[in-house]
Amino acid sequence: MVNINTPPRTFIDWATLVKEDPIAFEEKRRQEIENLISRAPARLQHRLRCLQWRIDLERKRSSNPLSACLRLYSMMWDSILSDRGFLQALQKLTGEDLSVKERNPTIKSAQILPFKRVKTIHQ
Repeated sequence: MVNINTPPRTFIDWATLVKEDPIAFEEKRRQEIENLISRAPARLQHRLRCLQWRIDLERKRSSNPLSACLRLYSMMWDSILSDRGFLQALQKLTGEDLSVKERNPTIKSAQILPFKRVKTIHQ
């Protein structure tokens, strides 16, 4: 059992907490995020809180954890590849063309692999 008075430190601690007490898990998650943001330079804190608000919104809009993961994954790539994104900032700093289209040509076909459903104890 995880002590709810101290923050979980390992993945196993977090996983145990979410199974045993989802409400306490969510509160600890929020506390840890706020602690991290409050340790950032003051000039970045507002932007980090806005980003966390957006992440939380995407999680709420999702029907399940996998959907949330896919939404956040898409957000991440948008921030990298969009105009004024991370990739463009790197290009300005280095002067190199880091275009993703040139380095990763579109795959036109792929082999689809069949997966057999495995029965688990929980089914």
